[in-house]
Amino acid sequence: MDSLTELHKEMRACRLCLEAGHEIVPGAVFRGSAGAEVLLIGQAPGVTEVEAKRPFNATSGTRLFQWLGEAGWDEDAFRARHYMTAVTKCYPGKDPKSGKGDRVPSKEEQALCRPFLEREIALVRPKLMILVGGLAIKLLYPAKLKLNEVVGTAVYFPPETLINPVNFNFDDALPVSVIGERLSVNG
Repeated sequence: MDSLTELHKEMRACRLCLEAGHEIVPGAVFRGSAGAEVLLIGQAPGVTEVEAKRPFNATSGTRLFQWLGEAGWDEDAFRARHYMTAVTKCYPGKDPKSGKGDRVPSKEEQALCRPFLEREIALVRPKLMILVGGLAIKLLYPAKLKLNEVVGTAVYFPPETLINPVNFNFDDALPVSVIGERLSVNG
Protein backbone atom coordinates (compact mmCIF):
# COMPACT_ATOMS: atom_id res chain seq x y z
CA MET A 1 0.00 0.00 0.00
CA ASP A 2 1.25 3.47 -0.92
CA SER A 3 1.83 5.72 2.09
CA LEU A 4 3.08 9.25 2.40
CA THR A 5 5.99 8.01 4.53
CA GLU A 6 7.06 5.65 1.73
CA LEU A 7 6.70 8.43 -0.83
CA HIS A 8 8.87 10.76 1.26
CA LYS A 9 11.60 8.11 1.40
CA GLU A 10 11.42 7.67 -2.38
CA MET A 11 11.61 11.41 -3.01
CA ARG A 12 14.63 11.79 -0.72
CA ALA A 13 16.41 8.90 -2.47
CA CYS A 14 15.52 9.94 -6.04
CA ARG A 15 18.36 10.45 -8.51
CA LEU A 16 16.34 10.40 -11.77
CA CYS A 17 17.31 13.94 -12.84
CA LEU A 18 20.99 13.34 -12.10
CA GLU A 19 20.93 10.08 -14.05
CA ALA A 20 19.27 11.91 -16.96
CA GLY A 21 22.14 14.42 -16.98
CA HIS A 22 20.43 17.40 -15.34
CA GLU A 23 22.70 19.51 -13.16
CA ILE A 24 20.57 19.67 -10.04
CA VAL A 25 21.45 19.67 -6.37
CA PRO A 26 19.79 16.49 -5.07
CA GLY A 27 17.80 16.55 -1.88
CA ALA A 28 14.03 16.76 -2.09
CA VAL A 29 12.54 19.64 -0.10
CA PHE A 30 8.98 19.36 1.20
CA ARG A 31 7.14 19.45 4.50
CA GLY A 32 3.85 18.12 5.77
CA SER A 33 1.80 15.10 6.58
CA ALA A 34 -1.32 13.30 5.45
CA GLY A 35 -4.51 15.01 6.42
CA ALA A 36 -3.22 18.52 5.81
CA GLU A 37 -6.12 20.68 4.68
CA VAL A 38 -3.93 22.95 2.55
CA LEU A 39 -1.33 21.87 0.01
CA LEU A 40 0.93 24.65 -1.22
CA ILE A 41 2.83 23.98 -4.48
CA GLY A 42 5.75 26.13 -5.62
CA GLN A 43 8.13 25.88 -8.60
CA ALA A 44 11.25 24.29 -7.09
CA PRO A 45 13.36 24.73 -3.98
CA GLY A 46 16.05 27.38 -3.96
CA VAL A 47 19.55 27.02 -2.58
CA THR A 48 18.58 28.22 0.90
CA GLU A 49 15.68 25.77 0.99
CA VAL A 50 18.09 22.92 0.28
CA GLU A 51 20.50 24.11 2.99
CA ALA A 52 17.73 24.53 5.58
CA LYS A 53 15.68 21.55 4.30
CA ARG A 54 12.61 23.79 4.59
CA PRO A 55 10.28 24.97 1.79
CA PHE A 56 9.91 28.70 1.19
CA ASN A 57 12.80 29.52 3.49
CA ALA A 58 14.27 32.69 1.99
CA THR A 59 12.95 35.82 0.28
CA SER A 60 10.14 33.96 -1.48
CA GLY A 61 9.02 32.61 1.89
CA THR A 62 9.07 36.04 3.48
CA ARG A 63 6.82 37.37 0.72
CA LEU A 64 4.58 34.29 0.75
CA PHE A 65 4.03 34.39 4.50
CA GLN A 66 3.38 38.12 4.38
CA TRP A 67 0.52 37.38 1.95
CA LEU A 68 -0.70 34.39 3.96
CA GLY A 69 -0.54 36.53 7.11
CA GLU A 70 -2.84 39.06 5.44
CA ALA A 71 -5.25 36.15 4.91
CA GLY A 72 -5.07 35.22 8.60
CA TRP A 73 -2.46 32.47 8.59
CA ASP A 74 0.46 32.58 11.01
CA GLU A 75 3.67 31.21 9.45
CA ASP A 76 4.56 28.77 12.24
CA ALA A 77 1.00 27.44 12.44
CA PHE A 78 0.80 27.11 8.66
CA ARG A 79 4.11 25.21 8.47
CA ALA A 80 3.02 22.92 11.31
CA ARG A 81 -0.44 22.08 9.94
CA HIS A 82 -0.23 22.18 6.16
CA TYR A 83 1.72 20.53 3.34
CA MET A 84 4.33 22.38 1.27
CA THR A 85 5.97 21.00 -1.85
CA ALA A 86 7.03 21.99 -5.37
CA VAL A 87 6.62 20.95 -8.99
CA THR A 88 10.20 19.64 -8.86
CA LYS A 89 11.63 18.47 -5.57
CA CYS A 90 15.34 19.34 -5.88
CA TYR A 91 17.20 22.61 -6.41
CA PRO A 92 17.70 23.07 -10.18
CA GLY A 93 20.76 25.32 -9.76
CA LYS A 94 21.51 28.86 -10.85
CA ASP A 95 20.33 30.29 -14.15
CA PRO A 96 23.27 29.52 -16.50
CA LYS A 97 22.68 32.61 -18.64
CA SER A 98 22.72 35.22 -15.90
CA GLY A 99 24.48 33.30 -13.13
CA LYS A 100 21.89 34.81 -10.81
CA GLY A 101 18.54 33.52 -9.71
CA ASP A 102 17.37 29.96 -9.95
CA ARG A 103 17.03 28.02 -13.17
CA VAL A 104 13.50 27.07 -14.19
CA PRO A 105 13.29 23.27 -14.22
CA SER A 106 13.09 21.84 -17.74
CA LYS A 107 10.00 20.06 -19.06
CA GLU A 108 11.88 16.77 -18.69
CA GLU A 109 12.70 17.48 -15.03
CA GLN A 110 9.07 18.40 -14.41
CA ALA A 111 7.97 15.14 -16.05
CA LEU A 112 10.39 13.12 -13.91
CA CYS A 113 8.95 14.69 -10.73
CA ARG A 114 5.30 14.69 -11.82
CA PRO A 115 4.53 11.19 -10.44
CA PHE A 116 5.78 12.34 -7.02
CA LEU A 117 3.54 15.42 -7.09
CA GLU A 118 0.53 13.39 -8.21
CA ARG A 119 1.07 10.91 -5.39
CA GLU A 120 1.47 13.74 -2.87
CA ILE A 121 -1.84 15.26 -3.95
CA ALA A 122 -3.60 11.88 -3.93
CA LEU A 123 -2.26 10.92 -0.48
CA VAL A 124 -2.74 14.29 1.22
CA ARG A 125 -6.17 14.94 -0.39
CA PRO A 126 -6.21 18.62 0.58
CA LYS A 127 -9.29 20.79 0.78
CA LEU A 128 -7.33 23.67 -0.74
CA MET A 129 -4.34 23.84 -3.09
CA ILE A 130 -2.42 27.09 -3.30
CA LEU A 131 -0.37 27.32 -6.48
CA VAL A 132 2.59 29.68 -6.16
CA GLY A 133 4.17 30.89 -9.37
CA GLY A 134 3.66 30.36 -13.04
CA LEU A 135 5.11 26.85 -13.21
CA ALA A 136 2.73 25.47 -10.57
CA ILE A 137 -0.23 27.34 -12.04
CA LYS A 138 0.48 26.14 -15.58
CA LEU A 139 0.86 22.58 -14.33
CA LEU A 140 -2.66 22.34 -12.96
CA TYR A 141 -4.78 25.00 -14.69
CA PRO A 142 -5.98 24.54 -18.28
CA ALA A 143 -3.33 25.56 -20.82
CA LYS A 144 -5.82 27.79 -22.65
CA LEU A 145 -5.92 30.20 -19.69
CA LYS A 146 -3.42 33.04 -19.55
CA LEU A 147 -1.52 33.55 -16.33
CA ASN A 148 -3.12 36.98 -15.74
CA GLU A 149 -6.55 35.30 -15.99
CA VAL A 150 -5.65 32.84 -13.24
CA VAL A 151 -3.61 34.77 -10.67
CA GLY A 152 -5.80 35.71 -7.73
CA THR A 153 -8.65 33.40 -8.70
CA ALA A 154 -10.02 30.49 -6.73
CA VAL A 155 -12.23 27.59 -7.70
CA TYR A 156 -14.05 24.96 -5.66
CA PHE A 157 -14.62 21.37 -6.68
CA PRO A 158 -17.59 19.71 -4.99
CA PRO A 159 -16.35 16.37 -3.59
CA GLU A 160 -18.61 14.36 -5.91
CA THR A 161 -16.78 15.82 -8.95
CA LEU A 162 -13.35 14.66 -7.81
CA ILE A 163 -13.15 11.16 -9.21
CA ASN A 164 -9.37 11.48 -9.18
CA PRO A 165 -7.86 14.23 -7.00
CA VAL A 166 -5.08 14.86 -9.52
CA ASN A 167 -6.83 14.78 -12.88
CA PHE A 168 -9.82 16.98 -12.24
CA ASN A 169 -12.05 18.60 -14.82
CA PHE A 170 -12.14 22.39 -14.56
CA ASP A 171 -15.63 22.40 -16.09
CA ASP A 172 -16.81 20.94 -12.75
CA ALA A 173 -15.32 23.83 -10.72
CA LEU A 174 -17.36 26.57 -9.11
CA PRO A 175 -15.96 30.07 -8.51
CA VAL A 176 -15.28 30.50 -4.80
CA SER A 177 -17.63 33.49 -4.71
CA VAL A 178 -20.47 31.04 -5.46
CA ILE A 179 -19.80 28.88 -2.42
CA GLY A 180 -19.20 31.66 0.09
CA GLU A 181 -18.73 30.20 3.54
CA ARG A 182 -18.99 26.49 2.52
CA LEU A 183 -15.19 26.08 2.43
CA SER A 184 -13.46 26.46 5.79
CA VAL A 185 -9.75 25.67 5.81
CA ASN A 186 -8.46 28.31 8.19
CA GLY A 187 -9.71 26.72 11.41
